[in-house]
Amino acid sequence: MGTDGPPAAKWPEQAAYNGDSPTGILLDRIADKWTLMIHGTLEAGPMRFSDLREALGEISPKVLTQALRALERDGLVSRRAYPQPQVPPKVEYALTELGGSLCAPVQGLRAWAEEHIDDIRRARNDCDAAA
Repeated sequence: MGTDGPPAAKWPEQAAYNGDSPTGILLDRIADKWTLMIHGTLEAGPMRFSDLREALGEISPKVLTQALRALERDGLVSRRAYPQPQVPPKVEYALTELGGSLCAPVQGLRAWAEEHIDDIRRARNDCDAAA
């Protein structure tokens, strides 16, 4: 089974979204379920692990730990452990300056989503009805 026409041309800007490109790397970080929720929650200010977990709701401690470590590794979140002895140990997480610089683009995405969600839902319903 071949095609009669020429091979499909690559979209010229496709390379900007490859996994090793700056955009691809960032999209890989923020596209998971919890990253933007953690980021948005930390916009209010530093939080302890337990408070952050409670604010997020259904996230498990393991998943929250993994997400926070990934955000810390990328320089978007800082982790501050207070001197002992405190039970439980006091650790706070906060957005770094770099993490804070992501707030405006994320708020823009959120605003776009809120403005267009009815259009998206209508398109989904139309597509599902036609299927």
